[in-house]
This record gives sequence, C-alpha cells and structure tokens, in this order.
Amino acid sequence: MTSRLDSLTDRDADWAGLSVVVAGLAVSGFAAADALVQRGARVVVVDGRDGEAERERREILQIMGAQVHLGPEATTRLPDLAEQPDLVVTSPGWRPDQPMLAAAQAAGIAVWGEVELAWRLRPAEGGAPWLTLTGTNGKTTTVRMLARMLEAAGLRAAAVGNVGTPILHAVLSPEPFDVLAVELSSFQLHWLDHSPLSVAPLASAVLNVEPDHLDWHGSMDAYARAKGEVYERTQLACVYNVQNPVTEKLVRDADVAEGCRAIGFTRGIPSVGMLGVVDDVLADRAFIDERRTSAAELATLEDVRGDAPVLAPHQVSNALAAAALARAAGVPPVAVRDGLRGFRPDPHRIAHVATHGQVTYVDDSKATNPPAAAASLSAFDHVVWVAGGLLKGADVDDLVRAHAGRLRAVVLIGRDRDEIAQAIARHAPDVPVVDVASTDTGVMDDVVRLASELAQPGDTVLLAPAAASMDMFRDYAQRGEEFAAAVHRYTRDHEGK
Repeated sequence: MTSRLDSLTDRDADWAGLSVVVAGLAVSGFAAADALVQRGARVVVVDGRDGEAERERREILQIMGAQVHLGPEATTRLPDLAEQPDLVVTSPGWRPDQPMLAAAQAAGIAVWGEVELAWRLRPAEGGAPWLTLTGTNGKTTTVRMLARMLEAAGLRAAAVGNVGTPILHAVLSPEPFDVLAVELSSFQLHWLDHSPLSVAPLASAVLNVEPDHLDWHGSMDAYARAKGEVYERTQLACVYNVQNPVTEKLVRDADVAEGCRAIGFTRGIPSVGMLGVVDDVLADRAFIDERRTSAAELATLEDVRGDAPVLAPHQVSNALAAAALARAAGVPPVAVRDGLRGFRPDPHRIAHVATHGQVTYVDDSKATNPPAAAASLSAFDHVVWVAGGLLKGADVDDLVRAHAGRLRAVVLIGRDRDEIAQAIARHAPDVPVVDVASTDTGVMDDVVRLASELAQPGDTVLLAPAAASMDMFRDYAQRGEEFAAAVHRYTRDHEGK
C-alpha cells in the first residue's frame, strides 16, 4: 500500500477508493473526513465521545457517505471492515499507545496526522508555502505576529494549525493564500509521515524546548525529537533560539534542503547570520547583503511592547522569531515593523486587568507550565504570585529557585499546589504562602482578596499558574476570566479605599 500513498502528493491525485479510518470527530477530524469523502475516499470515522456536537457532525458525514461510530467501544480497536484500511488519519491529541492507533501501527498501516493530510492536499502547482513554527511556549503569539507581518507586506496570509484554524481549511480555501503561518504542536509533529514526501516548509522555527507533555511523549528526548521534526526538509531557513541551545542542536540534526541556512535569534547583539537587539532596536544581520558589516533596523522595543503593561523578555524573543520567518519569506523591514505595531496579544497572555491602590493585576493564565511562568515572572520586580493547578509531572524547583527574589507572597490553588508549596519552603522559606484548598471555580474572589491583602504599593498580583487548569476550570481561558472578573469585583468594592 505504500506505493499508493506515495502517489498521493496533491489534491488532484487519485484519492478515489482509498480506505481511510479517521480517528476523532472534533474540528480537525471533521475537516479531514469531509476533505477525503469529497475526493472519493471510503471513510470511517470513530470517536470515543457521543455528545451533541459529535452526533451533529455524524449526521452531516453520513449524508455525505461516510460511516461514523461513536462511544467508548468505537475506539478500542480498528473498525470491522471487509479489508484492512489503507490509512489512518488521527487527530493530534491521540497518543501513540492508544489501542486503535497501536493496532494500526502493528499491522503496518500508515498513520498520518491532519497536518500530513493537509500537505498532501495542496495543489500540484502554486500552493502557498508554509512557514512552520513550534516550541514549548509562545507559539500562538509568534504565529499571530508572523501573520500580521505577512499581511502588512500585502500578502494574503493566515495563522493556522494548532492556533485553532485547521490547516485543511486554508489549504482547500476557494480563495488561495499567498503564504501560511503554521503553528505546530509536538503532537502534530509526531504524526507527520517522516518521509521525503512529507511537509517541506519554506522556513521553520523552534522557539524553545522545555519539559512539557512528557506523559504523552514518554521522555524529554522523545519530546525534543518531535519538536525537531519541524526543521526536516526545510527549504530556505531554519530559525533557532540562541538562548535555548537545544534548538540549535535540532537544526544540526535535521535533514534539510541543500543551501538551507541556520538563522539564530537572540535578545543580545546579533552576530552575522542572526537577528537580535541593538540598543532598543530589533536588528537583522541575516537577510541583508551587507550582513558582515551592518544590520537592517526592523522595529523598536516599543513597537513590540504595544499596549502591554511591561515588555516581557520572552515577547522580544517571539517578535524576533516571527521577524526571522517573515524575512525568510521576503517581507521587507517596514512590514515587520507595521505588523508588530498592529499586533495585539490573545487574551490571558500577560494581560493588564486593573491597577488599584498602586497594585497592578495581571492575567497570564496561559502560563500553563513552569517555563511559561518563569517568563512571566521575569517581567516584574515584586510579585504576589497566584499559582497552581495540574503540573503534569513538571518540576517547579528551578522556577522557584530562579525567581524567589521577586516573590512578595504566594497564593496557591489547584490539585498540585502542595508541590509548589514544598518548592517554596526549600528555596524561598521566608515568603508567605496562602493555601486555598477549595476547588470551586468561584474561589477566585478569595484568591484576589488574599493576594491584595499581601500586596504592597508597586507590586503586581500575577496569575501565572505554571500548571494546567482542568482540575478546576474548563480551560486556561475560563481560569483567566474568573480571575479578571474577581479583580474587577474587588476593585469596585474597594473603590476609594
């Protein structure tokens, strides 16, 4: 069957009659099933859930001619078919040891993610080039910055992938794009085909690699290897983080097109072949002819800060990475600047909530792991830190040790709060810690009140949990919303005090 799959290199290839099992009926799974059915493939979709959304999608796909099986039993093994399927297309969150996927791999059946499928459904000629990026933290911010830079250059562009918009929607859009800014998670990268026919981006970047999702990947080495897949087959430029040496190693290990360059970004002064910062200017010494003797000015640090309460160091790194990818795609310096000026971060990313009584309240609920929380804490001098949730096996010792001097006090919430409390006892024993045991979502009123009582004028009450949210909240967004609402209630009730 490999020869058949090897012939599927574009949307006009012969997909008719291909037998495909689609694992998962969320947004990306539905998009994959829809695209395959429209090209004549025989599609069976399975999902362990059986809710209203899944049933609505099942009805649509069944009308189109697909089979759909819902409920826990549907995902325990491969569907009963007259013959072995040619291909399994999996949603990114499905783990490699999931029984049905493990059975497919044991049987020698190819397993693709929706990213691989999207690449294979590009037009035979004239398809939009991909600028791909990954990293433990900062992916969505960076890909949105990149999209704004591309648009500022007059290109029809979109931020797609892990950012929320399925790549398939953009690839199959009736209005073609000039270029796609593609955010990829380690899960999505794991499910690439890893063959010469797989994704070959124009330029690619790894922002950083820190411990995360180790329960899914099994080890730090496996997680890093998955991140490194973003560099494979890159055509023009592999962008790495000078301050995160593992990213450079991943470039060195990658099999790329002849002539592809390694481009570093740094918050320091850039060497030749890098982007960096000179005084308060983002400077390019990689994509100009005179790079050995001079640099091109791209933007200022104020352009990066925008409306944010502070300029967080990691935001400068994000801007430099986005600029490197944009410059690889031919974007002129003025469009990099205009893109940054027009960019606004998504909610819950170092978002200013309020200032009251000379205390600033900041929502960085998106800081769902220790490295993200470290980046957030580093932006402020004195912090009452609101932290806790699901650590997913992450170690917080380095985080607390590095930022103990910033901590005025700590308010802990969530299931794994005791692990953070123990780290504080080891590395910051004089810092007051308040343990909030309630797991009710309404607990944020107590959290904000306690944090406010501990704060001094000039301090920041910072929600940067270093942990996932699902033990108490629907997601990090709800956690941030509850925090912000509690802050507004507190400041309203204490107005004038």
